[in-house]
Amino acid sequence: MKKVVILGAGFAGLHIFYKIRHLIGKKIEVTVVDSRNHSLLKPSLPEVSFEGAPVSHSLIELKHTLENRGAKFVQNEVINIDAPKNELTLKNGEMLGYDYIFLAPGAIKDYDAIKGFKEFGYSVCDELQAQKLWKKVQSFEGGKIITGAAKSSWGTRVDAPKLLAPCEGPIGEIMFMLDFYLTHDKGLQRTKDYTIEVFTPGEIFFEDVGDTPRNALGKIMQERGIKLSNKKVLTEIAKDYVAFEDGSKMACDLAIVIPPYSAPKVLIESGLGNEKGFIPTDKQMRHLDYANIFAAGDATALAQPKLGHVAIIQGAIAAAAVMKELGEDIEIPSYDLEVFCIMNMGGHDATLIASNVLYGGNRDIAFHSPLAKMMKWGFDNYLYYNKGHMPPDFVLDATDRLVKFL
Repeated sequence: MKKVVILGAGFAGLHIFYKIRHLIGKKIEVTVVDSRNHSLLKPSLPEVSFEGAPVSHSLIELKHTLENRGAKFVQNEVINIDAPKNELTLKNGEMLGYDYIFLAPGAIKDYDAIKGFKEFGYSVCDELQAQKLWKKVQSFEGGKIITGAAKSSWGTRVDAPKLLAPCEGPIGEIMFMLDFYLTHDKGLQRTKDYTIEVFTPGEIFFEDVGDTPRNALGKIMQERGIKLSNKKVLTEIAKDYVAFEDGSKMACDLAIVIPPYSAPKVLIESGLGNEKGFIPTDKQMRHLDYANIFAAGDATALAQPKLGHVAIIQGAIAAAAVMKELGEDIEIPSYDLEVFCIMNMGGHDATLIASNVLYGGNRDIAFHSPLAKMMKWGFDNYLYYNKGHMPPDFVLDATDRLVKFL
């Protein structure tokens, strides 16, 4: 019986678990390790931030979920990975051995890298920040709103797109949902005494998609009077302004940002990452230096942008690669990435974006419709009630065929 460890229980980690769980007790025993006792469904956090949705609907309890399905769950922090010895060290001193390990710890949202964030900044990137932002939004009486993504660095060992922002999809939800809330508030007009301005560290906004989504969203921004500033690298958030690397400042009464992403400390200190700490893999998600280490999701160097859909694709590939090594009759999926997200825009509005232009493809769709909002609602609820288990492949295939006709 092979010992399999999954480090991290986010999108990638849970997807890997569900893909391999049928082998538990037959060919493998599985231990899932995470420092949290809940998995966080990040796509639903904007609803927490701007609609007051209960944060409990964004959390999946892990111990009962995993152990009822045959795995062992260890809630602890991994402080060292000794790859030559196939061994983990936990913060409590316990050691865990493995035959295969899937590294899916996600990336660190480095709020502390932004001067003044702790005192004056807001975000939607975790449940604590989302709840803090909702309290602020409810009491906001007008002024200048600034939102954007900070610049991140990823390393150079693998051939991945060179993006400056981790993911700018949440910025779209921030600006559109907040604009809707401030003007409608469930049918009661709140205030028009505000402006929204967006910044991006890149030369273009939404650098991970092609012209179709970019132009469609740009048109809506223009209609709503949302300004855009390009090539702005955030350095500081103060009480009444935000500052940038080029020396410029913007007056600001509410700053909502996506912080820089950095690699988990354990990957850096264990020597498993590239020069920035992100995990270098081939396109079957196998570590370039260790044949029994696989990885998926935000912690990998190949994951560009840092997006749940990318984590799911990588997780399926990594799981299939290990299953094939274990003698299963399975085909390893090809490494075909796509940016896919549904951007909530407030009320009944949402835009579905599907684009593989970043990876050399020709699909580039922006579907703006209440149907997109229904799809997002259905997907988020399916994930929650099915404990992070993705819809069956035939449902995903049907969705893909539908998108092709949009």
